[in-house]
Amino acid sequence: MTMKQFCLSAWVALTLALPCVAPAAEAIAMPERGISAHRGASTTHPENTLAAFREALRHGVHQIEFDIRMTRDGHIVLMHDATVGRTTDGEGRVTDLTLKQMRALDAGAWKGARFAGERVPTLEETLAMMPLNVWLNVHTYGDAELAEAATREIIRQGRTHQAFLAIGHQGADAARRVYPDILICNMQRRGADVPRYAAETIERGDAFIQILRRQGIDWPDEIRRLKEAGVRINYCCTNDPGALEALFDAGIDFPLVDDVGPMIDAARRLDVEPWKPVYRPSRANGRRTGP
Repeated sequence: MTMKQFCLSAWVALTLALPCVAPAAEAIAMPERGISAHRGASTTHPENTLAAFREALRHGVHQIEFDIRMTRDGHIVLMHDATVGRTTDGEGRVTDLTLKQMRALDAGAWKGARFAGERVPTLEETLAMMPLNVWLNVHTYGDAELAEAATREIIRQGRTHQAFLAIGHQGADAARRVYPDILICNMQRRGADVPRYAAETIERGDAFIQILRRQGIDWPDEIRRLKEAGVRINYCCTNDPGALEALFDAGIDFPLVDDVGPMIDAARRLDVEPWKPVYRPSRANGRRTGP
């Protein structure tokens, strides 16, 4: 039996031990293009929560974007802002709070009474509830320690084929010291000169790039070179269903959106079908795990 066959057999047997931490890349079909749920279904649900991710997956998104930070005691939690006041009932900086303090916060009531009691999730439980065949866009807010820790968790959960760190060069270098093949979305020159941004992304061998709305999409030469190099192109952000056709025609692969339902419907009209998630079977009872 070859090593490749052994790793695939180990995955089917639900083994998470290294080195066979993920299924063989060809064993799982990943989306070529589609809708990226920005912080989950964040128009209708509290951002960066499991509820928002479940709703996004229910609609059939192709990629989920979420933000991670590290607590004072070294745990990775999902939070966009440096402080917790906007999206929870608490106050303070994430880096000044412990995991226990973060978990005591209500991260849902601000969005509506029906979400009261929704908690700030950890990276561990977020990865655990995700399907195996949706891109996971892990926007990383922190230093090398966070990048390294996030990479180790991605490895531990067998998500190296689908999870990528949206991060600058320093963090990417730290992550690659842990796992050289970790997928990276280059964020170092996001918002700057697109030709240079694209060239650096290709030169560094990054898997994704993110173009901002203010940069526009009229970059045919750069987008062509990115495509030739196998770089997938994210775009932040739009909630305009009428904009999708131009984005896809320009070569954008994954527009980041907040209003998931209408954008999925618009993508379907352009022959981009909602994605059907595939989950890892449960070790406990042989059933599929899912949101």
